[in-house]
Amino acid sequence: MMNTTRKAALGALESGVRRAAVIGAGTMGSGIAAQFANAGIPVDLLDIAGPDGGPGPAQAGIARQTKAGGFMGEAAVTRVAPGTIEHDLDRVAGADWIIEAIVENLDVKRDLNARIDRARKPGSIVSSNTSTIPHAALTAGMPDGFRRDFVISHFFNPPRSMPLMELVICEETAPEIAATVRRAARDGLGKTVIDCRDAPGFIANRIGCYWLAVALLEAERMGLTVEEADAVHAALGMPRTGVFGLMDLIGIDLIPAVWGSLMAALPADDDLKHFDLPEWERAREMIAAGHLGRKSGAGFYRKDKDGARFALDLVSGEYRPQQTPEPPPGAGNIAALIESESRLGRYAAAVLARVVAYAGAHGRAIAHDPADVDTAMVLGYSWREGPFALASRAGLPLIRRNIADLGLAVPALLEDDRLPEAKTAAPAFLSGANLLAGNDDASLHIMKDGLAVFEIHRKMNAISPGVQDMLEAAIGKAGSDYRALVLASRSPRAFSAGADLGYFVTAIEAGDFAGISSFIRRGQQLFLALKYAPAPVVAAVQGVALGGGCELALHADAIVAHAEARFGLPEANLGLLPGWGGCTQALLRAQERARPAGPLASAAHAFNLVLGAFVSGSAPEAAEKLLLRPDDAIVMHRDAVFDAARQKALELAEAYAPPPQALLTVTGHSGFLGLTTAMRGNLAAGRSTGTDLRIAEAIADVMTGGPEADQSRAISEDEMMQRECEALTMLIQTPETAARMAHFLKTGKPLRN
Repeated sequence: MMNTTRKAALGALESGVRRAAVIGAGTMGSGIAAQFANAGIPVDLLDIAGPDGGPGPAQAGIARQTKAGGFMGEAAVTRVAPGTIEHDLDRVAGADWIIEAIVENLDVKRDLNARIDRARKPGSIVSSNTSTIPHAALTAGMPDGFRRDFVISHFFNPPRSMPLMELVICEETAPEIAATVRRAARDGLGKTVIDCRDAPGFIANRIGCYWLAVALLEAERMGLTVEEADAVHAALGMPRTGVFGLMDLIGIDLIPAVWGSLMAALPADDDLKHFDLPEWERAREMIAAGHLGRKSGAGFYRKDKDGARFALDLVSGEYRPQQTPEPPPGAGNIAALIESESRLGRYAAAVLARVVAYAGAHGRAIAHDPADVDTAMVLGYSWREGPFALASRAGLPLIRRNIADLGLAVPALLEDDRLPEAKTAAPAFLSGANLLAGNDDASLHIMKDGLAVFEIHRKMNAISPGVQDMLEAAIGKAGSDYRALVLASRSPRAFSAGADLGYFVTAIEAGDFAGISSFIRRGQQLFLALKYAPAPVVAAVQGVALGGGCELALHADAIVAHAEARFGLPEANLGLLPGWGGCTQALLRAQERARPAGPLASAAHAFNLVLGAFVSGSAPEAAEKLLLRPDDAIVMHRDAVFDAARQKALELAEAYAPPPQALLTVTGHSGFLGLTTAMRGNLAAGRSTGTDLRIAEAIADVMTGGPEADQSRAISEDEMMQRECEALTMLIQTPETAARMAHFLKTGKPLRN
């Protein structure tokens, strides 16, 4: 059995929270618990007892997150311990941070807080995940010690993927408590923390709920279809789903509770009162009919089992075939869109003007820094830009005029032509660095501390001959021009999506298989030279590291990966196999971890990984498949990846010597038969194709050293990589592989032929 146990995410346990407890195993509570577990922090998840007195509801919450993808790998699931409030509340005594995520009912929350306070250890953090109830109401009448340790920590759903956490503290909150929450939320949960004032809805929901209410009701009033309204919002970047699509994702059934609670807490003159979503007849009808959005299979949109798509007619309340509306006018120019006299332009102008006016009127009352309004909407509601940034881009004189035309007062915050700017940008990438070398495809930079940074700057950072040229130049400077190297990307989408498939297709069409073989072999030699360079190499991975991108990272001395980074070797889907050392490094990592299971178990692990075209859903999942080593670091917050990789590279440089040349044990003909027997059975049963078998045999041939391999002699990485090159060159000349590659480039989907 391979040992895949690994340490917690970098900095997670050092944040001051080594164990957590979450009370309330609904969608939000179970998601928060899963995120603690993803970071390697053990967590108790408590809820009411089931009918048998057991932890059924908490177990259901864990199962819900497992199904919904809330966990990063199987190991994370084991870190969540289910329990009941009735029998297991004493467990909170072991928690450093206790989060209440139960129903939005003040009396119920206050009763639970009193019970938590009696059970917890002194100095532990207690927080509520409320989205509408004020801090003052939750702590009224509680002991001074509780009030010092209590904060509101408002997460957004789903907790794994939504990066915002709103924090509300008061004058009585101990500074060290607030500091620990901020540190643990960032380093342990990957969150960007915004401090909010103790006002109804805080920041994101105050603005977001207003925007949704205005956008939905104005669309109906102005006679737009749901598709037209969503197209307008997609054009504004608020967000890609559009407003009706987002409401389906949120759940129409939440309108009475969320909007109702917020409206009840707001003063009578708040403009949200003019957009009474809970009283909207269309929403009430949908809730009564069970059309609650994606969770029920039908909301403003519906997709049938046969793939047919429908949209709700806002006039009749009936579903009709979904339509593709005309693109909103302006072609991406916001000013042109809102100045248009079309229905879509007037709708965009009305919604944007009202939202900007509302944000301007309340910005200082809900945020310590009005710039946080934009940050909150970007991170909490997936807008590309916040309302102030949108107003600036459209032109403030135009926005002010539109606000006045609606009969609204122009807020003082909008009178200044320089609006607050969101603070969402990551630390400056390569700040203070100088260019050492570069071409159109990649560049090498040197920093003041002697660290070099290699960056690809092609679409999805695909690896081309030009990238190889620059990598060769970078390796040649190792140990002389720099003392450590970081492979990094400023793109959040990709470290590298792999080899340039367009290059392969062009070469295939030209019949230049010798050129392909040379491209493959050169990549192998460069990656091996990188692995054994005289200076340490660290890969800073965010986004995807697929195919050749994954192989590039596997040849680094260490990897620092964002938790959501996706590693994989998907070449088999294209009729290929990993040819830049992917097979070799997968087998080598398996052999490092498989002892004493033996070489056949290692070969089987690597073979199944490559043949299955494995792509991880997260960095911890990649670690479970041994694509990350135990000492490779996983970082929860994306903005921390580069700095962590830089620090690791400099640490390695202090007393660096290249690793000893690795050797691989191969299993020869017997191993080849063992690996391919099942695939031949699948072919006979019609579960796979002849192309699948050809790929499997090519991979198995590489992994086992070929039928003539001497099992008593270990082989070098270069020897195995030569076999990779031969096998890949063979596969790429088959018509079936050419068809798979062309189909993938056209559709983005694998072809089974």
